[in-house]
Amino acid sequence: MEFEFNSEQEAWRAEIRGWIAEEFGEDWNGAEFDLDEEGADEAWEFSKGVRKTLAEKGWTAPAWPKEHGGMGLSFVEQAIFNEELAYNRVPGPDLISVGYVGPTLLAYGTEEQKESFLEDIVSSRAAWCQGYSEPGSGSDLASLQTRAVRDGDDYVINGQKIWTSNAHRADWMFALVRTDPDAPKHRGITYLLVDMQTPGITVRPLINMLGGHGFNEVFFEDVRVPVQNRVGEENRGWYVGMATMDFERSALSGSAALRRNFDDFVGWMQERPGVVEKREQNGVADVAINIEVSRMLSLRVLSMQQGGLAPNHEASVAKMFSSELSQQFARFGINVMGSFGALRKGDPYAQMKGWFTEQYMSSVPATIAGGSSEIQRGIIATRGLGMPRA
Repeated sequence: MEFEFNSEQEAWRAEIRGWIAEEFGEDWNGAEFDLDEEGADEAWEFSKGVRKTLAEKGWTAPAWPKEHGGMGLSFVEQAIFNEELAYNRVPGPDLISVGYVGPTLLAYGTEEQKESFLEDIVSSRAAWCQGYSEPGSGSDLASLQTRAVRDGDDYVINGQKIWTSNAHRADWMFALVRTDPDAPKHRGITYLLVDMQTPGITVRPLINMLGGHGFNEVFFEDVRVPVQNRVGEENRGWYVGMATMDFERSALSGSAALRRNFDDFVGWMQERPGVVEKREQNGVADVAINIEVSRMLSLRVLSMQQGGLAPNHEASVAKMFSSELSQQFARFGINVMGSFGALRKGDPYAQMKGWFTEQYMSSVPATIAGGSSEIQRGIIATRGLGMPRA
């Protein structure tokens, strides 16, 4: 099997690296720009500026068709783009907008929807959030209870969503709502596009253990959404929503970000000879191997997309492995640092500016967000291995 990229693809990678060096400088690190930490507003504005620059270059969505503002490149070039930005910690295009809802609209949206929404996405004029989870419907998403009742040319939504990333900054939400309470739970769900400025929407912050504000809860009270904002058929939105999840779980950027963090960790160890005990050296090797495994799993998903196939359980394998690895690596890092590993950013004795401590806490939801590891294992078992449902 050939794992190398061809010369044209490597030239594209070199072009991206050259732009990063020119735009941000050779010594750019980017670790301080974390939207979930203190200074998030400043980081958000910085990210918006980078996204505007990318949009002006036409680099927002390399794999989208040219007629919809993309570059008409393949999934491979898109993956290289994502990988380079993630490794270099450059805040790239809004992932939820470009990576989730955009591809969903390209696959399932009407021509009117594509015309209405895609241009604002590629120009970075609109940011999106995802309205899936509810207080009683997280891992068992199909049990969601937020209702949408048809009233003429509108749906009227009542209910609540939770853990909604960046809802306080988003212009639009793509949401799964229940339109037929009497149907089997997977078959009474509809996929709607909701303007976040619509009367009746209330967004409340959820502060995480780091003291950051990334998550939110969103309340809907008689919120009216035009029927023309429905994607796919009424009561068949589950299948559209799961296609969005497959786009979410197939990103190559996760392994690239882990690889950059690992390289920084190795640099920290090299500056402190003997800091890693012999019994921990195998752990360092294990992390390096697992990061490469994560990349290979993502490349498997990429090859399926490139071949016109729809990854399903393969995307679940990649997602689950990457999210669990992020926790394992963070835990290993603070253990190697010993007592210093408990010191947070800002403490003069914090190692690597307290990065591993922050990562250890911020990685807690990694195995829940985007579908818990338990759910991923169920998908792998039933759809991948053909095992019967319990």
